[in-house]
Amino acid sequence: MRVLVTGGAGFIGSHLCDALVARGDEVFVLDNLSTGRYENIEHLDKQITCVVDSTLNQEIVRDLVRETEVVYHLGATVGVKLVVERPVETIVNNIRGTEVVLEEACRYRRKMLITSTSEVYGKGIREEFCEEDDRVIGPTHKHRWGYAASKAIDEFLALAYWREKRHPVAIARLFNTVGQRQTGRYGMVIPNFVRQALMGQPLTVFGDGQQTRCFTSVNDVVPALIKLMDTDACNGEVFNIGSKSKISMIDLARKVVAMTGSRSEIAVIPYEQAYGDGYEDMMHREPCLKKVQAAIGYEPKVSLEQILEAVIAEMRGRLDVPEL
Repeated sequence: MRVLVTGGAGFIGSHLCDALVARGDEVFVLDNLSTGRYENIEHLDKQITCVVDSTLNQEIVRDLVRETEVVYHLGATVGVKLVVERPVETIVNNIRGTEVVLEEACRYRRKMLITSTSEVYGKGIREEFCEEDDRVIGPTHKHRWGYAASKAIDEFLALAYWREKRHPVAIARLFNTVGQRQTGRYGMVIPNFVRQALMGQPLTVFGDGQQTRCFTSVNDVVPALIKLMDTDACNGEVFNIGSKSKISMIDLARKVVAMTGSRSEIAVIPYEQAYGDGYEDMMHREPCLKKVQAAIGYEPKVSLEQILEAVIAEMRGRLDVPEL
């Protein structure tokens, strides 16, 4: 197939491009390289067409959508640090960018998959979140929630296109996808912990460290995205994609220290010191996977230990740090 991947030079997008090329698809990438890196897809240089531009450029989006058959829309502002520091860019990119891609995909009747986020569940107090759960979003002066609200609007808009125009679109809510090529520049916890451990620096745990997350390998997520796109029964539906293995941030830091053989200490830092005013967090974020399991047989296979081994090996090579 001829496939468009917005955000294709990003962490998840580049792995998706790998899988699509491997199965013989002709892949077009649209990425403004604001958080993505060309190095992520450089090895595919002769096999893909990459356009460096924004989803806000409607003419470019129209040209690319017209030339392709399906659209994976991963282009968005991501990362806690970036969301807090650039709230305007976050909201405009996420909402307007998705609006443009949906409009052009609908114009040419191109099936579409949108990646959303577990952030849309907001500050709900459940330990396990299901797709049909009510959402609790924090106050508007807490900039953190602008990201959650913008991704929720993306979902509302996509489902409106399905309901009103019968445009085929599916939504994947991703829960803490991690793996090789992920950068810590914008607050992603695992690459930051691994880098700090390998450099002998204190591992910075924000908050009290008792908040828990379920980390999912990008190698489990990408096949699920492709199956959702390829399954017509998933049109007009929202699916959690994640894992059920939860760990607290303080225990994650300890695990990284142990697996790297580091002598680094662990420093617990208040959120206000890390991100300033306007930040809140949720204590637990675990996905209910029953819906996606029933739809496509999804079952995460890569353990957290395997994820960390791969990230540590890649980071050692990048930092040129020998094994201890």
